[in-house]
Amino acid sequence: MEIEIIALLCFFAFLAGFVDAVVGGGGLIQLPAGLILLPQYAVGTVVGSLKIPAFTGTAFAARQYLKKVAVNWKQVALMCAIAFTAAFSGSQLLSVISNQYMKPVIFVVLCLVALHTYSKKNFGQTNRPPLSPKKEWRYTILISVIIGFYDGFIGPGAGSFFIMAFIGILGFDFLKASTHAKLINLATNLGSISLFMLKGSILWSVAIPMAICNAIGGILGTKLAIYKGNQFIRIFFLIVVAGTLVRFGYDIFLK
Repeated sequence: MEIEIIALLCFFAFLAGFVDAVVGGGGLIQLPAGLILLPQYAVGTVVGSLKIPAFTGTAFAARQYLKKVAVNWKQVALMCAIAFTAAFSGSQLLSVISNQYMKPVIFVVLCLVALHTYSKKNFGQTNRPPLSPKKEWRYTILISVIIGFYDGFIGPGAGSFFIMAFIGILGFDFLKASTHAKLINLATNLGSISLFMLKGSILWSVAIPMAICNAIGGILGTKLAIYKGNQFIRIFFLIVVAGTLVRFGYDIFLK
């Protein structure tokens, strides 16, 4: 493979790691780049290969967040187990079903999220009063199944969707939501990686250098997010959602 192609993929991996560490959605940068620069490979092979840098960058970002944010490990363990299984199933389905019909639905959801986040200035700025234990566990399972499956099936934006769910449903602030999103994202990435490894669909010559660059981007993005705090993450979040809308809008209306 040409060095120029790998260098470009590494650049986009770094950028994706940085964005993903702050607000999620790094796959919206990394996946289109991979599909454009590696047209000779099957979509499943490209997606499977890009899960390696996604996992690495998320792992380093999660480590940085955990130095500042406390988590409920019992809750996180349950979510990770469910999300792993859901993502594995989603990736299995990806190999036999087109996901194109999902994009209009996601486009509408993101429009609503962007409007809500922009109009609600306090969205994700503070922790809301906790839900009852029964409701919290119920929503925890639901979030893990739905977004975990989506991450394995389609992928891009899953980190942002986790953050939205943790803020809008569980009442976390942006920093706490970002921390939990990184941990659950590790499980969804691992679920997909397991499936693609079993199928032998990973290009290691691409995945390894991209993983290093994604990790560096993730570390830098996390440090900036922790230093700047919730307000910075909110603004960055809006920018990423807007970029996501442009991307999905292009796929839906112009392609």
